[in-house]
Amino acid sequence: MPAVSRLRARLVKALCVCSIAAATSACARVRPYQRQDLARRAMVEDRGAGDRRFHQHQTGAREGADGGTGEPGGGCGCN
Repeated sequence: MPAVSRLRARLVKALCVCSIAAATSACARVRPYQRQDLARRAMVEDRGAGDRRFHQHQTGAREGADGGTGEPGGGCGCN
């Protein structure tokens, strides 16, 4: 029985170390001079209606397909 309790203690210890490592791995300090890079428009997912429409048209013309937007047309860009 002592071997089982040692194994269980090692397992608990390994689980604690892994959970602490996972919890602290996403933490990062952002310096004031780095915030300007994170505030760029390219880093923002939320776009305006005109930007969204242009991006969809651009993607459809480049890839040759529009999908799931409910807009007709092919990939030639002539719609």
